[in-house]
Amino acid sequence: MAKKNPTPIDTTYGHLQPQALEIERVVLGALMIDKDAFSMVSEILTAESFYEKRNQMVYQAVSNLNMEDRPVDMMTVIEQLKKDGNLEQVGGSAYIIELTSQVASSAHIEYHAKILAQKHLARQLISYASIIETKAFDETQDVDVLMQEAEGKLFEISQKNMSKDYQRIDEVLEQAQNILMKAANKSGGLTGVPTGYTKLDEITSGWQSSDLVIIAGRPAMGKTSFALSLAKNIAVDYQVPIAFFSLEMNSVQLANRLISNVCEISGKKMLNGQLLPDEWERFDKNLRKLQTAPIYVDDTPALSVFELRTKARRLYKEHGVRVIMIDYLQLMNASGMRFGNRQEEVSTISRSLKGLAKELDIPILALSQLNRTVENREGMEGKRPQLSDLRESGAIEQDADMVMFVHRPEYYRIFQDEKGNDLRGKAQIIIAKHRKGSTGDVLLRFQGEFTRFADPDDGRFMPASDGGGIIKGSKLNGGLDTLPTEDDPFPAPIQSTDF
Repeated sequence: MAKKNPTPIDTTYGHLQPQALEIERVVLGALMIDKDAFSMVSEILTAESFYEKRNQMVYQAVSNLNMEDRPVDMMTVIEQLKKDGNLEQVGGSAYIIELTSQVASSAHIEYHAKILAQKHLARQLISYASIIETKAFDETQDVDVLMQEAEGKLFEISQKNMSKDYQRIDEVLEQAQNILMKAANKSGGLTGVPTGYTKLDEITSGWQSSDLVIIAGRPAMGKTSFALSLAKNIAVDYQVPIAFFSLEMNSVQLANRLISNVCEISGKKMLNGQLLPDEWERFDKNLRKLQTAPIYVDDTPALSVFELRTKARRLYKEHGVRVIMIDYLQLMNASGMRFGNRQEEVSTISRSLKGLAKELDIPILALSQLNRTVENREGMEGKRPQLSDLRESGAIEQDADMVMFVHRPEYYRIFQDEKGNDLRGKAQIIIAKHRKGSTGDVLLRFQGEFTRFADPDDGRFMPASDGGGIIKGSKLNGGLDTLPTEDDPFPAPIQSTDF
């Protein structure tokens, strides 16, 4: 007869903790009689998924045997427990014999494992809710800090318990075929959200669903201007809903930059209000384009990944947001979680952004800083950004589906490229990593006073020295032939100046 060594009933929080002791024993018994059983539950369970302490030790022994690719049965588990120094604590060999004698097969082990995982998740939530409750009663605690801690912990728990099952290849192939057919029916082969730049669209085929795109550069290169130009193209020209999370500028500053971009009014005049009559005319004429554009702005400072996830889900569900932009990644935090250093935190943030892009199946564009290394390098090629220049974390490069750099050689007093082409007033968009396609450079015109990037041959705008103003004609493709639909979310622009 097995020696009884029951775990005392835990009523720490006023109630019996969620548990399923009989199922724990059935699962452990099944693991010792079926060599294939562990592969069915290893992604569902950890040792902590078991409520009874001795059952945790037995599962850990089974796990250690599997990791060492050794046979798993009653005798090997007993030997492993001896090796770990835990055999007597679990109740001796008699308890292991008892576990195997209670089970005839491993049938339903996956279902049983999911029950244990749910019980463990419930215990985690109860435990942390109790900690938060205790701290909330403590008047010395800062409530804002406590909120951040609670959000961070919940996010951490949810990340650890997220799982996705496999799919048959025929289901995935059907999805790929549908995407290909839609692309074939579109002019230019766009399968994603249009960028609004001809050459960039040729390389990327638009911003792709579930992609994490990093837009990086040194200060003063025009990262935010490029992001706002993209946002303007997406929301104003194509009427695709976009959310812009600005951690650096407040919403009014952001709006001023957008007005400057669309109305061709310099940033200085947006501050002092000294507009010329023709500039007031452009302001009145073009402001409505922004007023009716589906742009949603959030300027929460020090935004946490948990807050972003919550807000993004709501924007996606309530407003049909199809693109998310973040300015910029290094200003985000993963509050409530503990890290050894800032690099670990940034790694967690980048992984979370990629996870969110996959969950919502939309592209996320995140701006990122580069480190100072580029400033210490000499020559034209030396000043050109590299993937190793990404600031604070190599995980950003690893998690991103695409990394592009905004680079203006003119800033470093480099006025010609190696072919002798004039680089004054130009910016290079360097696609350094592209998981789904080719890399390369895209040359754009940069108009700093209007915080705007444009195609080199874009005829929509007069040179700034001529006073600006939108040229009427077929290139102002603001409206849409038809409203976006689920089958055709990005219809071609009409040839008209009306919005």
